[in-house]
Amino acid sequence: MAKNYVLIDFENVQPGNLEVLKQHPFNVVVFVGANQVKVPFDLAAAMQALGDAAQYIKITGTGKNALDFHIAYYVGELATKDPNAYFHIISRDTGFDTLIKHLKARGIKIQRERDLAEIPVVRMSTATSTDDMVSAIVKNLVGRGQSRPRKVKTLSNTINSLFTEELSEHELGLIVKDLEQRKYIKVSNGNVSYQLPH
Repeated sequence: MAKNYVLIDFENVQPGNLEVLKQHPFNVVVFVGANQVKVPFDLAAAMQALGDAAQYIKITGTGKNALDFHIAYYVGELATKDPNAYFHIISRDTGFDTLIKHLKARGIKIQRERDLAEIPVVRMSTATSTDDMVSAIVKNLVGRGQSRPRKVKTLSNTINSLFTEELSEHELGLIVKDLEQRKYIKVSNGNVSYQLPH
């Protein structure tokens, strides 16, 4: 299963729900600004519970977008080491979107979410309805850019990887059929084409 890296722009977002990541295999990096001298106890306790899968990076310089450049650098470094990984930048800063579009075009699986609960695999584990589930799957597929699965079997495997418990072939078939009925995908001879929102 591909690794998921969560890179948190702590100057921009102070998540109070880090514990939602505990049940998933995430590596979490919290980027702390040079002028930020305190980290809330809840965040520190949740990071500690993640053990080796969590780390803080405190940047030393200040200035406009200083922390954002650090996040961009680490995404590049991690993508070089682990090209199959999935990256989630947690920030409300839309300045990341141009970089994300460029990286997606280069085959890197990356997206920006404003909150940890928006990460597709997390949304999937908390989905309470079929609409929630389909919405999380579509968001994940949109985030894959050009590296979306082209075959039904690969799409089924991709969908299965979003769930904490493995689904049966029948259940996966129903989800694929649902995506097709909602016109997000078109299946022809086992090949998949997409009509996803941007």
